[in-house]
Amino acid sequence: MSSNFLSDLHKASLAGVAYKNVILKKKILAHFALHEQATIAELSKEFNISIPKINESINELIAEKLVKDYGKSSSGIGRKASTYGLESNAAFFIGVQVGSDQISIAMINIKKELIGYKEEIPFRLENNEQSLQSICKEIKEFINKLTIKPEKILGVGINLSGRINYRTGYSYSYFNFYEDPLSNYFEQELGIPTFLENDTKALAYAEFSNGVVTTEKDTLFVNVDNGIGLGIMINGQLYYGKSGFSGEFGHIPIFDNEKICKCGKKGCLETEASGYALRNKVIEEINNGGTSILTKKFKNIQDIRLNDIIQAAKKDDNLAIEAINDIGEKLGRGIASLINIFNPELIIIGGVLANSEEYLSLPLKNAVNKYSLSIVNKDTKIMMAPYSEKNAAVGASLILRDRLLSIIE
Repeated sequence: MSSNFLSDLHKASLAGVAYKNVILKKKILAHFALHEQATIAELSKEFNISIPKINESINELIAEKLVKDYGKSSSGIGRKASTYGLESNAAFFIGVQVGSDQISIAMINIKKELIGYKEEIPFRLENNEQSLQSICKEIKEFINKLTIKPEKILGVGINLSGRINYRTGYSYSYFNFYEDPLSNYFEQELGIPTFLENDTKALAYAEFSNGVVTTEKDTLFVNVDNGIGLGIMINGQLYYGKSGFSGEFGHIPIFDNEKICKCGKKGCLETEASGYALRNKVIEEINNGGTSILTKKFKNIQDIRLNDIIQAAKKDDNLAIEAINDIGEKLGRGIASLINIFNPELIIIGGVLANSEEYLSLPLKNAVNKYSLSIVNKDTKIMMAPYSEKNAAVGASLILRDRLLSIIE
């Protein structure tokens, strides 16, 4: 891969300018990223640029080992033209999902193919130097075991929960004890350009790119984990807001209660409709004498986690089922507000609690019908997306790839 081309492309991205000798190549690469293959004539028509100029750029991209000749086209009649597309191993992108108790790392090539993956790496997320160094250690070990050249790794995307400004590289929820951007710390440690992303936005983008989304351009992704996050896609683009903090859906003060949210305020949606609320509710019910198969599995009920509750519900545990139903109804009230505000084509319910399937979705949809305007919600589809740590890690790497090629802003 041409270091000159990458250098020019990186400078153009940072400076916000378009170098003439770079911009056409970048458009061609983005076209291949979206449509896989095309002939020179098709590219000429797409960009309204002469065939000789397209041919020149294609030859340069082939020399730079970014583009490959895939042979003659099988379509049409008469003389067959050569089709071109991305060279699979021209570049690689690494995505890292930092969860509360584990890390997952994925690597894709420029054609979005999954090349490497390591999941469920034991880890405890704490806002201290030791936890930060542990993340770097795991990423370094992953990279050191790769057989590809380090210079072909164009970036590392790291997902964290909370407030992230991807444009500046600052994290305002975790590891915010440095004056410099947190992304700079990672970049110095790893020796690779590093970018931060909010975990919900990365998971949302994975669904927008490879998941249940097909033709919908206006989609909301609700991430129901320990907290509640929201990914927003408008006209096919992720919406970040002014400072990158869009999607704090879990902190809408929707309930009149005295429960203090982790944000410090009372009555947030998260206090009644999140995984954190579900776990607290189940433990409270058991402490009050409720019967559940969970009491046989755990001597210390404080060890109960969300997946344990979901699995108990699937084994017909009434206490778990009723608790999830209650969460679904309350979450549905919040989602009804989203529908009234956004009038989206599609809402995807993801995160760990999405794995509870109809135990969550049925009361949720009933509440949506009850609390949203029927004329607004009638055109909104609601779908469940089973949670996967892999999807979140892949989402981070996809964002890097697509942002480099200007597929997303």
